[in-house]
Order: sequence, then C-alpha cells, then structure tokens
Amino acid sequence: MRQIIKSVNPGSIGEELGFEPGDSLLGIDGQVIEDVLDYYYYCEKETLTLQILTKDGEEVECVVEKDEDEDLGLVFEEEFMGHYRRCSNQCMFCFIDQMPKGMRESLYFKDDDSRLSFLNGNYITMTNMSEEDFVKIIRYQMSPINISVQVTDPDLRVMMLKNRRAVNLMPRMRRLKEAGIRMNGQIVLCKGVNDGRILDQTIRDLAELRPELQSVSIVPVGLSKYREGLYPLEPFTKEELAAVIDQVEPYRERFYAESGMHFMHLSDEFYIGAERPIPPEDAYDGYLQLENGVGMMRLFLDETEQAISGLDPSRRIEGHVSLVSAVAAGPFIRQTCEKIMNIYPGLQIDVHIIINHFFGENITVTGLLTGGDIIDQLKGLDLGDALLLPGNLLKADEPILLDDLYVTDIERALQIPVSIVQSSGESFVESIIQCAQSASKNAIKRKRKNI
Repeated sequence: MRQIIKSVNPGSIGEELGFEPGDSLLGIDGQVIEDVLDYYYYCEKETLTLQILTKDGEEVECVVEKDEDEDLGLVFEEEFMGHYRRCSNQCMFCFIDQMPKGMRESLYFKDDDSRLSFLNGNYITMTNMSEEDFVKIIRYQMSPINISVQVTDPDLRVMMLKNRRAVNLMPRMRRLKEAGIRMNGQIVLCKGVNDGRILDQTIRDLAELRPELQSVSIVPVGLSKYREGLYPLEPFTKEELAAVIDQVEPYRERFYAESGMHFMHLSDEFYIGAERPIPPEDAYDGYLQLENGVGMMRLFLDETEQAISGLDPSRRIEGHVSLVSAVAAGPFIRQTCEKIMNIYPGLQIDVHIIINHFFGENITVTGLLTGGDIIDQLKGLDLGDALLLPGNLLKADEPILLDDLYVTDIERALQIPVSIVQSSGESFVESIIQCAQSASKNAIKRKRKNI
C-alpha cells in the first residue's frame, strides 16, 4: 500500500529531504502504513527510516532524526490514508435521514470511523469496528475515543440503531476501559424510547466505566419536518425537558461528591427549552462535551461578559447593524447586545430571530439556519448599514450555507453588506463594534456620493 503525497509544508522536514507532490510513502521502518493511525504512531520516534517511491518510479530510503513530536510536514491525497467508513446503521434519530432531497451530496454522507473519533472528535457507534480496529486503538493507546451510546440495554440498542452488531456496546467499552483508553459518551434522548427508567439504567451502567469514561452528554433528539416513513418520534415538551433535568441532577451531584466530576452532562437545549437557568461554569467539568452543545451558552455568556467589561466607554461607537440568530440562542444574543448598547448609546444592534422553516420549527439551533429562511424573513426590513451572520452557519472552507446559498447571494437579495461574526465571546463583541464602525463610515460615504 502506498500513500501519495499531495503537498509538502514549507520549512518542514519533508521539504528539507526534497519530497515532492506525487512521491509516495511506502512504509516507515519497514512497516506498511495502512491508515493515518499507523502514520502517527510510527512517526512518534526520534529516529525513523522512510521508504519512499518517487514520482519518477525510484525507491529510496531516508533516515530522519527529529524531535519526538515534530511533524514531517507531509500532506497526503487521502487525508486519513484510506476512505472514510460509511455508517451501516439506520438509527431512528439520524438527522441525515431527516434532510430533504436536492442538497449537496456531501451532506448525506454518514461516517462511523474510529480514526475520525480520535483525530476530529467525531462520535462513533462502534458497530463498524473490526477486531483489527480494536487491537490498533489499544496498541497505539489512541485516546480519547468518543462513543455514541444511546442506551446500554443490548436489545433496545439494536432496535434504535437497526444493527445487530449494536448489541456488543458494553463488552467493547469494558475492553477499552481495561486497556486504559479514555472515552467520552453521548446519548441522543428519544421520548418514549430510551428515557425514563431506561435512562436511569443507562446512567448506572456507564458509571461503572469511570474514570476511563470521562463524561457522557445527553442531547434531546432533533426532529425535522422530513420524517415520512421514519420511526414516529415526538419532541419533548417544556415540562418533559424539566423532568429530565430533575432526573439527571441527583446523579450529577452524587458523582461529583464521589470523584469531583459531574460525569453526566445535559445539553443547553434542556435548560433553554425548560426555561431553566444555564448552569455556572464549574458545572461543566472543563467543557469536555462542548461540541455536543453542552455548556456552549454558558461559555458564550461568560466570555462576552468579560469582553464587555473591558470595553472603553469613552470610545465613540455609532452605527446601526443587524444580527441573525436562531430561536434557542436569540434571547441570550439580545441580552448581550443590550449590554453593549448600554455602553455605547449611539450604537443600534437589532437581533433578528429566524424561524427554521427549511427543516421545521422544531429545529432551533443557529447552525442549521439556511440562506433562504434568512432572506425570506429579513426582506423589506430596515437592517441598518450591515448584516452580521454567525460563523457556524457556513461550510468550513467556503462562505456557503446549508441550502447552497452563498453569503454574496444574501447580500444581493437584501441589498446590504454582510459580515461574519465568530462565536467566541471576545471576537463576537469586537466584531459587532468593528462592523458597526466600518458600516457607518461606508454609509456616510455612499450618502455623500449620492449627493
């Protein structure tokens, strides 16, 4: 097996050795590199021998001496040195199955790859893992591994995932625990399926895997309007969300008393939907489950509060800008913007909460808003001198939204400049102020030009 080099980072060991795009890595110290896990493992040594096939067809060996953690600077054509592994489950809660037809192809790909779990933090069900995968994780001590648990009852897990291999969850997690592999877990909570007494049992079972199992997040199932032919799931009501909080909180208190870690974590959607206060920072154990929406709002509020406290009230900040948010975060965004406007009375920030008609009104998170909904709900409104969009609306490497509309499409449709606001507190506050100042100056220039 050969791994083709796509590019070589400037100033790297690879460039120093004269590697070029089109060359191939055949092995390291005589070991075949089957995937990126092999590559990272064998590259850890300070002295190693690379077997290379040049683009001209010549096989050469290169001895490398480097620092233990120093990278070779090689970028391969296949990022993970092997194709992504497609998920073989048909989970009753899978959001990809709830998307309309006609969106870009990449949005429909379901991955369930242990390499992505280790490298990118993706959650895996472990139903696609071979014995070789397990041996490699244990041998290379790849931690942490993020696991989609859902439920520990074997038969119910098979039913939820529609995969007979889902039955092996707890034996596999115990095996990882015994090998000292750190793990994080996730439970997508489905009303009437894995909640109530079933959730109690799942929490108790998972608690036995501590401390190697560091944390478990509980997230309410997201339900779009495109569920025809799928399992008849229903959204949690405000009262039911509150009941889950009251059910889980005693476990959190007990676990914290035992180990100094709360272990079980509820996503922000529970507190927002139940209209309960967002817990303080120390309730999140260092934000181990931030990517699952656990503590994201608390972190945002604390960071923006700190950023606002450092603002200079003597600065002259004027202008009129609009900002987009979704239903869940909208009230908190408005609260933050009001604090900024109290410091700068000449600054007007209008927060427009967008209803998700594309996926359905049950979807209330900002990251799933579409350009079409933004345009339809803002057209004809006085948006001021600029429109600010949250950065998590966009594809990672392009200014494009989920419905394939570009930022420029929104600018043309609404006839207003669009800027992107990042989610961290400091950048959020400063982006608003900078955008307002810039937009205000540009608006004055346009008026003078028209005169």
